[in-house]
Amino acid sequence: MALPETHQWPFEQQKQRAADIVHLLSLYTNILDSYVIEFFSENLWELVPCSWRETLSDLKAPQLSMLLLEQGPCAGRQSVWPLSLLAYRAAAHALAFPRQPREACSPPPHVPSGAGPGGQEFRADCSHSPRISRLFCKHVKPKKQHEIQRLGALVKKLCDSTGCERVVDIGSGQGHLSRYLAFGHGLCLTGVEAGTQLVATARSFDRQLLLALHKDAARRRKTADGQEAWGPEPARILLPRHVVGRVDPGATWQDLVRLLEPEEGSPEREGWGWCQPFVLTGLHACGDLGPAALRLFAHCPSARGITAVSCCYMKASASSSSCSGPADSGYPMSAWVRALPGHALPYKLRETACHAIEDYAGRLRVQHTGLRVHCYRAVLETIVRRLRPSVRRPALQLARNAHLLPFDDYARAGLRRLGLDPETRWDTALVQSMLGQEGKVIAYFCLNLLLAPAIETLILLDRLIYLQEQGIECALLPLFEPRFSPRNFVLVGAKAGGRVRDLLRPEEGAPSGQAQGSRGREV
Repeated sequence: MALPETHQWPFEQQKQRAADIVHLLSLYTNILDSYVIEFFSENLWELVPCSWRETLSDLKAPQLSMLLLEQGPCAGRQSVWPLSLLAYRAAAHALAFPRQPREACSPPPHVPSGAGPGGQEFRADCSHSPRISRLFCKHVKPKKQHEIQRLGALVKKLCDSTGCERVVDIGSGQGHLSRYLAFGHGLCLTGVEAGTQLVATARSFDRQLLLALHKDAARRRKTADGQEAWGPEPARILLPRHVVGRVDPGATWQDLVRLLEPEEGSPEREGWGWCQPFVLTGLHACGDLGPAALRLFAHCPSARGITAVSCCYMKASASSSSCSGPADSGYPMSAWVRALPGHALPYKLRETACHAIEDYAGRLRVQHTGLRVHCYRAVLETIVRRLRPSVRRPALQLARNAHLLPFDDYARAGLRRLGLDPETRWDTALVQSMLGQEGKVIAYFCLNLLLAPAIETLILLDRLIYLQEQGIECALLPLFEPRFSPRNFVLVGAKAGGRVRDLLRPEEGAPSGQAQGSRGREV
């Protein structure tokens, strides 16, 4: 049975769930904090309970997907599973947030309707979402189209709920979300991005889209079909403003305001004032950027709402102590999680939280040839360590289909890339013995991957509890199709005057009228 959205859970229940996940992870740290490429060199199979080994060794790849990762029906199992393995599987699934989104947010009224859910969104055209005008899809990959359409609808509804016309897009990149909110929803956008070249690209894409809209409007005026042009009239479009700047983890809300302040004499300076309310948003804010945005939202008096989608948890700073550590660390953020014994999440666990479990389950179901890369790399690790014992888990990038090579060719290519002798001889019988254990290597990786959603749940719960500790109404919900966009959770928060509960009702994202031009930079 699907669990309710997090905004329906009592605060104490959310805290208890975080504590339960911390306890579960502490029981299996030795397995979780290990790397599958060391499967043979560190004898990792011995870390698995003996009764589990017997069961997992007999499972084929499709069975690992159905019975372990997807918690499929027990019917058809060829052996009786140990109760401890069943408990491990049950706890992993029960403690993780449900990842399947509800029906997609409705597009703005000028975007064609009738598209199916995320899985069918690109069935007719693999490069274009029918939810977004083709004019807008230029330079925007299908995955990003899917994300900005759904997040954009939620941001617009949050703006309506909180009475905001301004939006600040943290980590705006090439400006795809900012452009969609400005051109599609008529909001006043400021994008903040540290990369100078990304900002230049965003401005160029803005100009290209504006020119395309002018041409489209002129063409439509010449026709008699009466169809409405996409978006508001070009003369009323509010161009996004793109700012080059870095939001540091320790930045104060005053730092953000200074960063957003237009230069003296610029057109944007006239009538500017950040006492006016705004909504913060971020699409896949990397590492510490997501937590930094949450802290800025919590403390900035003008920030009325936030929608935060995070990624790259392993790049966030982490503290392992309950009584020390930086106050601006990416994990933990909340006082509650910080006080839990054993709450620390090593780099390896935070990296595991970023894995795409739905994608890997799909590969298991079809027994994809790429699965063998785990075993290939683990065998190569033993050869590397024999040649150079001090080298452990060196980064190795080979051709995309290197796993299709015979192992000898794969190994020589890897040794050459690592600067080692590619003509090295190895024990052929031993190598073949290890290659014959591919099923065990995949099963071990699946044991780690099974807890990826629970680890991500703990990280997101920590951020949710942090906002609740500040007295802010907030919720987490899966917004994107996870097979398409694995980091699919959005944290929504609203201060006094905005009700998150109202945003997450079944009519979520329903249009509230034509996107109109408003105060801001007009063209």
